Amino acid sequence: MDLELRDKTVVITGASSGLGLATALSAASEGASLILNSRDAQRLTTAAQDAEAAGATLVKTVTGSLGEAHTATDIVQAAMDATGRLDAVAISIGGPPAGPDGSISDEQWHEAFTTVFMGMRRMARTAAQVMGPGGSIVLVLSSTVRVPIAGIATSNGLRPGLAVLAKQMSVEFGPQGIRVNCVLPGRFDTARVRSLDAVHDDPQAARAQQEALIPLGRYGRPIEFGDFVTFVLSSKASYLTGTAIALDGGASPV
Repeated sequence: MDLELRDKTVVITGASSGLGLATALSAASEGASLILNSRDAQRLTTAAQDAEAAGATLVKTVTGSLGEAHTATDIVQAAMDATGRLDAVAISIGGPPAGPDGSISDEQWHEAFTTVFMGMRRMARTAAQVMGPGGSIVLVLSSTVRVPIAGIATSNGLRPGLAVLAKQMSVEFGPQGIRVNCVLPGRFDTARVRSLDAVHDDPQAARAQQEALIPLGRYGRPIEFGDFVTFVLSSKASYLTGTAIALDGGASPV
């Protein structure tokens, strides 16, 4: 299926690794012009090279944390400077510190809120200001929106609120023809998920236990996630908005 992204400009944050990188490579394979963001300049440079090799029409990078108020503006300005347009944005931010609530300090909670919640909110709203009809915004959240996961209290606390905010944004931006959706990844074979398994005495046994809870019986492959998000970003999903979609191999109860 041609997702008709060859003449579109797509922003992807958290693009230097994991699910963000997978989304960047999928969008690149469709010929999109990409603006990639990450806090890690070295890995972002490598990601940009990989995206170019995958077929992106153009790749620009913006290094910076979405926790900084200016970063969203910098990203949008880079898109407008490069192509004069912004059609779609996938907002992915690395998970906040893991641990039960009792192990997370107030300072860590404030930092997580600033980076994850406010960072995603600012990026979405800043992008919407320059989008026209057909614009698409995807917030990459987590299956914790529906079912809390032990050991990641900050994510459990922040992601559900972002899902509700995204729904509100879909109503607000709908009259402008801008769509807003959330994708809720379950367990994908990324460094982040492997690190969660690694806190157990036997990481392989921990992974096997988790896979047994997934109807498809395995962790997802990052490119499966990237391909799905790229579809949601595209005009082929033009009637999809205000929805939080679990992509978890069937693990969520509803």
